[in-house]
Amino acid sequence: MLFKGNKIVVNMFGSNLHINSVTKILFILFLAIFLLPLNSQSQTKEVVALKGDGIYRLLTRYGLSSVEYMDDFIALNKSNLGQNNTLFAGVKYKLPDTAKLPATPAASTTPSKGTGKMVHYDIFGSKYADVEILSNDLKGAVYYLVGGHGGPDPGAVGKYNGYHVYEDEYAYDVTLRLARKLIENGATVYMITRDKNDGIRDEYSLKADKDEVCYPNLKIPLNQTKRLRQRTDAVNQLYKKHKGSFQRMIAVHVDSRSRSENIDIFFYHDKRSETGEKACKILRDTIEKKYHEHQPNRGYTGTVSNRNLYVVRSTWPTAIFIELGNMNHQRDVKRLVIPDNRQAVANWLTLGLITDYKTNK
Repeated sequence: MLFKGNKIVVNMFGSNLHINSVTKILFILFLAIFLLPLNSQSQTKEVVALKGDGIYRLLTRYGLSSVEYMDDFIALNKSNLGQNNTLFAGVKYKLPDTAKLPATPAASTTPSKGTGKMVHYDIFGSKYADVEILSNDLKGAVYYLVGGHGGPDPGAVGKYNGYHVYEDEYAYDVTLRLARKLIENGATVYMITRDKNDGIRDEYSLKADKDEVCYPNLKIPLNQTKRLRQRTDAVNQLYKKHKGSFQRMIAVHVDSRSRSENIDIFFYHDKRSETGEKACKILRDTIEKKYHEHQPNRGYTGTVSNRNLYVVRSTWPTAIFIELGNMNHQRDVKRLVIPDNRQAVANWLTLGLITDYKTNK
């Protein structure tokens, strides 16, 4: 403590400490207080890949959506990935920081510049009702989406972890997600099979009901022929309204086969329709490419063929009939029950439909 006139000056660092030493100490304190915490917060969590791990499995194990964070993971770990983005067992990989990173382009069909336009559709449910138009890639295109079965007919029924999996509920959820993605890209979309209160659901187990209707609000009959004719008539009436526009009818189902038969997403078209065959091949090739990117060791065996199905041969727009898998095979059912998987299918189908539109309009 020093006396200077009538003032008392406190020398905190001792009388023998020079001013430059004080400056250095203050600088060190600044680094310790402000910079070191920032550095520790920015450290990315690292995890070790196990034998047999792919990126999808690793992200899922740590609670991350493969749809949202696949591209971020690849960008963070590019130098430690093998051919086709494979993982090496025993190697450490960085996980994306979910608090800092927004959803990547894997969660949307195009880079989002946005048109600034928002539209509202109650049919998607409260969480997803507000839809931003992200692009005009599908402006002028009209789609009629038909979720398989519905009303009194649940379609194929499988089991997963002790609960029933109904074809109409899961096909409808994928169809809703597809509808929303198409609208995001500027398309006009009609949901032919409709449920006023389901909306897009993010649960594994989707509760079954029988309140689906046919556009615009028609009770679905139990008789199969009447049911198919009803939805075909709905599509064809709308087709006349949009005559001259680019139009597609897309039916979404889940197949039912032997329990031993694991199948991939596959497609049917009308044997008379070259355009339908071309569209189906584009969708198949798009999904094959996406599986190659995200699960390179998985492989893909989806097929395209013609089949004499009522809705395929009787609807006037070019028809695409999609089977999402085998309801009796556990691996196929798992593809359905995981919400991220249902969204990924919708995303990839949208990419294929954009290609179909751009090469045919």
